Amino acid sequence: MPASSSTNDTVEVITLGGTVAMTRSSEAGGATPSLTGADLVDAVPDLRRAAQITVEDFRQLPGASLTPADIVALMEHIAKTEAEGVRGVVVTQGTDTIEESAFLADLYYREDMDIPVVFTGAMRNASLPGADGPANILAAVQTAASADARGLGVLVVFGDEIHAARHVRKMHTTSITAFASPNVGPIGHVVEGTPRIHNRGQRTPSVPWPSGPQPRVEVVTAALGSDGFLLDTLKDTVQGLVIAAFGVGHVPASWCDRLEALADTIPVVLASRIGTGSVLTSTYGFAGSESDLIARGLIGAGTLDPFKARLLLSAHLAANSPRAEIEAAFAARR
Repeated sequence: MPASSSTNDTVEVITLGGTVAMTRSSEAGGATPSLTGADLVDAVPDLRRAAQITVEDFRQLPGASLTPADIVALMEHIAKTEAEGVRGVVVTQGTDTIEESAFLADLYYREDMDIPVVFTGAMRNASLPGADGPANILAAVQTAASADARGLGVLVVFGDEIHAARHVRKMHTTSITAFASPNVGPIGHVVEGTPRIHNRGQRTPSVPWPSGPQPRVEVVTAALGSDGFLLDTLKDTVQGLVIAAFGVGHVPASWCDRLEALADTIPVVLASRIGTGSVLTSTYGFAGSESDLIARGLIGAGTLDPFKARLLLSAHLAANSPRAEIEAAFAARR
């Protein structure tokens, strides 16, 4: 049964903006962030049966305009919230970047933290028929208030599915069932208001919070016939690089010398543009194969897609992690 509002369990709803907080200002205008956290909470009558609710309007931005600095500030706020005795946290934000925001938050989820942190949002803004925001917020609060969610790190709840932040991906541009964890599936579901966790998984080590400014780390994608010219423009301009390679980790042979030269000066991570499955290490041996690139100094991304690999690399560079620690962090993702 859902928790009664008479309990001492408090869930804080933290808003960052996004479609879930958007309405259309006029018939001709497009949707923009305009709803407050109180507006979102008031739109879900059953919410206060799940937990006592507090609201923090933290940002009012489209998901595309959020930055790593926003997520660092969010996790600093959540750490204070946990110290004050809040039972769980729900973060609402735009779905454009929710998989990246949740993953970065999970990287900064310290080993001494236990509080459930649940990201959610909406694919349909509040002006549209069948807006999915209220149901997603309710399921997220029910998850954040659950004892079973403690110690799981950062989660994403959409369509009554519970996903681990490290695995979840947005798989469709408009569907209300856009989110999935293609490598492992959801770790649980919300059934009749009760979160049911099927797989607790294994947590990976957190990353120290930044000790300096955010580094510039870019993604370059391999494509048929690309000669790698863009790689020549990156010398002395980026602190890290992720290659979104073909298949299991392959690039055109014309890229190899350029990538080796870059890997001599900055960390270069080899991910797959496919987004599911793992980059291999020793199956193929031709020029531009995964084993060739790793021998040239590239770091395999394991199962991480290029965008999450970029965040893991950026977080370690921002913490001034040594090369060996960066390599170990990616090895843990295989």
